[in-house]
Amino acid sequence: MKIGIIGSGYVGLVTGACLAHLGHIVTCVDQDVEKVRTLKNGKVPFYEPGLMEMVLENVAAKRLSFTHDITRIVNRCEVLFICVHTPSRANGGADLRFVEKVAKQIATHLRKYCLVVEKSTVPVETGEWVRRTIKRNVRSGVHFDVASNPEFLREGSAIHDFLQPDRIVIGVSSARAEKLLRKLYGSLKAPIIATDIKSAELIKHASNSFLSTKISFANALSRVCDAVGADVEKVTLGMGLDPRIGPQFLKAGIGFGGSCFPKDLSAFLHISEQLGVRFDILADVLRVNDTQREYFVRKILSEMRNLKGKTLGILGLVFKPDTDDMRSAPSIPIVQMLQKEGARIQAYDCQATAKCRALFREVTFTDDPYQAAKGAHAVAVLTEWKEFLNLDWKRLRRLMRSNFFFDGRNMFQPTEMKANGFRYVSVGRPA
Repeated sequence: MKIGIIGSGYVGLVTGACLAHLGHIVTCVDQDVEKVRTLKNGKVPFYEPGLMEMVLENVAAKRLSFTHDITRIVNRCEVLFICVHTPSRANGGADLRFVEKVAKQIATHLRKYCLVVEKSTVPVETGEWVRRTIKRNVRSGVHFDVASNPEFLREGSAIHDFLQPDRIVIGVSSARAEKLLRKLYGSLKAPIIATDIKSAELIKHASNSFLSTKISFANALSRVCDAVGADVEKVTLGMGLDPRIGPQFLKAGIGFGGSCFPKDLSAFLHISEQLGVRFDILADVLRVNDTQREYFVRKILSEMRNLKGKTLGILGLVFKPDTDDMRSAPSIPIVQMLQKEGARIQAYDCQATAKCRALFREVTFTDDPYQAAKGAHAVAVLTEWKEFLNLDWKRLRRLMRSNFFFDGRNMFQPTEMKANGFRYVSVGRPA
């Protein structure tokens, strides 16, 4: 099938590359001329394991191409995916101006039937709004359908998630649209859930909100465990073995970040309020997540008493491993709070140093974890990079000025860290 992807950011580029990998002819469009030039030169503007190789392979096979001119694809494609950015507004609602712009561009140039698919995460009822927008601006007699096909891609494992999905959700309003989407995904072995468009839109927001709720529950639980000296990992293990609960996402730490969970929660809460429905649990999930960063900093202050003039080595800055994404990363407010207390920060991240230089002020960035620890009064882990599991602890300890080690991701075993000479503090686990 001939597919157009409008928006070549994270979702758009992964979707385009994977659809090309399945054998479809895909053109990715982006209004950013420099991004398109970068992609044509064989470079991917962000880090995602395996993506660059997949892009290069499919460009060479002439199944994947890039352009900044949307007019080149509108009437050449059977399906057009809208994958543009939907940032949060100040009130928490989703900013849909890029979606509206694309809908109008499609309508202006459309001359034959096409299926227009929402791929970006959008509020419920956006599909109907897109349909009306196209209808107002399209030439008389030109037919089209609008559908919703939410993505469930996790950064760091996006290619696996696309090619081996748990489920494929399609929200459609016609048999023709459903047939096209079933054909598009026909080679993937996963259940296809066909619903109306509004239900499909809600599935994405409801899924991310529920997963976020599990994380915030584990984080609130960790504070109770700290207060009584219990072990949150043992508690969540006992909970997670109940099949009604499950172990996934019951992981205490410094909270979630990234481009999805915080934005989608805020948008879903805003939608509910606009509909006159109280969904207070969503506000509490966000509150717990935000205050968990403060809670972690308070743990550091409780142990070290005073940070003024002291050096902290930070290991990991991105919101999760196997990405270079700094959007809503918990490290940002944590570093800012530590600096406000007078700490000097020297930091290391496996992938995001270039991006971090533009985000953090008065931070020294190092080339490896050992340089980050050199001369530090304490080390704090903020991202669970696998690289940190294989550190030479005796070497790290010798480089440090003091022995405080704060594990914001509960990566390590307290007994092992104590044996290596550290004063080890984690989240919700006995010291």
